[in-house]
Amino acid sequence: QIQFAEDKQEFQKYPTKAGRRSLSRSISQSSTDSYSSAASYSDSSDDETSPRDKAQANSKGSSDFCVKNVKQAEFGRREIEIAEQDMSALISLRKRAQGEKPLAGAKIVGCTHITAQTAVLIETLVALGAQCRWTACNIYSTQNEVAAALAETGVPVFAWKGESEDDFWWCIDRCVNTEGWQANMILDDGGDLTHWVYKKHPSVFKKAQGIVEESVTGVHRLYQLSKAGKLCVPAMNVNDSVTKQKFDNLYCCRESILDGLKRTTDVMFGGKQVVVCGYGEVGKGCCSALKALGAIVCITEIDPICALQGCMDGFRVVKLNEVIRQMDLVITCTGNKNVVTREQLDRMKNGCIVCNMGHSNTEIDVASLRSPELTWERVRSQVDHVIWPDGKRVVLLAEVRFLSSTTPALALIELFNAPEGRYKQDVYLLPKKMDEYVASLHLSNFDAHLTELSDEQAKYMGLNKNGPFKPNYYRYGEMLAHTHTHLTYSLPVTFLLVSSGIRTSDLSVTSPTLLTTRVPAAGKIALG
Repeated sequence: QIQFAEDKQEFQKYPTKAGRRSLSRSISQSSTDSYSSAASYSDSSDDETSPRDKAQANSKGSSDFCVKNVKQAEFGRREIEIAEQDMSALISLRKRAQGEKPLAGAKIVGCTHITAQTAVLIETLVALGAQCRWTACNIYSTQNEVAAALAETGVPVFAWKGESEDDFWWCIDRCVNTEGWQANMILDDGGDLTHWVYKKHPSVFKKAQGIVEESVTGVHRLYQLSKAGKLCVPAMNVNDSVTKQKFDNLYCCRESILDGLKRTTDVMFGGKQVVVCGYGEVGKGCCSALKALGAIVCITEIDPICALQGCMDGFRVVKLNEVIRQMDLVITCTGNKNVVTREQLDRMKNGCIVCNMGHSNTEIDVASLRSPELTWERVRSQVDHVIWPDGKRVVLLAEVRFLSSTTPALALIELFNAPEGRYKQDVYLLPKKMDEYVASLHLSNFDAHLTELSDEQAKYMGLNKNGPFKPNYYRYGEMLAHTHTHLTYSLPVTFLLVSSGIRTSDLSVTSPTLLTTRVPAAGKIALG
């Protein structure tokens, strides 16, 4: 059975005031702003008046949008222009491809964070020929002034900061269910849009050419659909592309976690006890940043390989139940559900800060904190104190991730222009060649210059001079070494069982307790 988060069957046509502050399934109740110079700008973000209740039109007379205040468009345009200066790869792609219009005829419905950075992506897609309708995957991360700027340019955008759960689904439906327009491409972050289309508007998939998914949560949903034989169109998993994993999940999170925490708490992290749940690329970025500030960091993991990486990086691997009472900061980065339970929240020390770096509110059981015996106190924009009867306070913060944009843009181009039959109804990774192209677009920003292979060198390595330069099984920065012709495993001899397909001559003992074997790519190793 495919497991989705709690389904929202219907949205209310006319929302009630009480419904506007309900908990969204798409993000924890506690959230924070994405980085923006608009952080100090008073835009009535906390105003509970829903823009669904008022009529707005842009300067061209169009009213096909719903944002907090379209009059903020000028300020939002400045935000987008600032973001463009730091997004050289996407701007380079726009300049190179806008003459060819590779997305002419594409009708893209998108559900992502709506920030200055994603606005650059949306406007790039439009410049490449696409028609777009957009909504937010996160009820708190929308920069209202940026949404206004998009609406002013004619992009139908339905999003504002502080949506209720009912608003969230209403906005998605307004993007999908519109007269005279039907999407043929989906760009999703978290799987909520895809889920809604499957549930409410399955006819969209009759003309859809593909889905591009940005997050681990959404990718997991797609693989579930594929396994169950219910995936109707090809899907591209950009979350696991190298440029997304390393640069967005690792390097960007390494900086944005500190930015978000400092903006919302302004605490000193030196000497603080921190537990990071999950040591994937996002977790690695968080751990690296906090360790550099002098925090005492430990991790929780279910994967022995990731756990071993954590040990080798100098982090203690623990069980959350055993350390929860001592922690000053708890960060979740798993994409799973119930990583931090109500019982663990009850056991936290006074002043403990809880932050989600994953996609959805399922990682932290925030819903259980909406109970009569607990008091919620809003201390600043989207920073909440949850107060227990004995006076203990737990500080709930927001998701603070930034997103990469060039990779999903290329994935949309690839799926839309792929000849019939290249992609089946399955989930695919971004082609290695395209991953390398994304990376190459960034290099000029660093004044970096690649060395070119000679014909002799390329022939010796068995490579095309123009790439791809690594095989698909190569993992950048991973623990196991990979080469073009074999895999190398180093394991304690007591845990290595060699299958019958490997000859004794393939084995060499390098120490009394370590056995190293070179295994042909087609060979198998059984571990017991």
